[in-house]
Amino acid sequence: MNPLEIIATLTGLIFLILLIRQNIWCWLFGIFSSFLSVYLFIQVQLYSEAMLYVFYGLFGIYGWIKWSDVGGEKIDSFQKLPLSRHATFIILGSILAFGLGKIFDTYTDADKTYIDSSTTIFSLFATFLEAHKYVYAWIYWIIINGISTWLYYSKDLQIYAVLMFIYFVLSFVGLYSWEKAYRKQS
Repeated sequence: MNPLEIIATLTGLIFLILLIRQNIWCWLFGIFSSFLSVYLFIQVQLYSEAMLYVFYGLFGIYGWIKWSDVGGEKIDSFQKLPLSRHATFIILGSILAFGLGKIFDTYTDADKTYIDSSTTIFSLFATFLEAHKYVYAWIYWIIINGISTWLYYSKDLQIYAVLMFIYFVLSFVGLYSWEKAYRKQS
């Protein structure tokens, strides 16, 4: 077992638990976990995943700013996105995922390019929604984490596959927790 994979997995799990609990420190654990993961995904030729984790690190900084008083636009309350905006995300995400998959399929030795690209693009959207405390970001994560469990397992990244399965289960907990907090604030 790769020690970096174990450390990245543990800090990623801490990130998710703190995120569900709406603890701002989640973002720092997410940043650390993300940058360790970039290195590992390059090693196993999941370039879209590596790119995704670079963005996760950057979104971690963005999330920290949005959840703190930095910049004067602190996000305290939960929100729900209209169905039409979800449709826009899904259509745009599908187009971008296909394009990214085609690029990696054509110009690199990447494996499982279209699945890898889909989880990458939709993870970016879900992370953005999460940073803004949109409750239904968790539905995206349920789907993404389920697919990612299989993807990582197929690439012999068992620790990441187990982590994604735990994320998959905890995404249901996150949805329940954030939905409950949303109803309480309304």
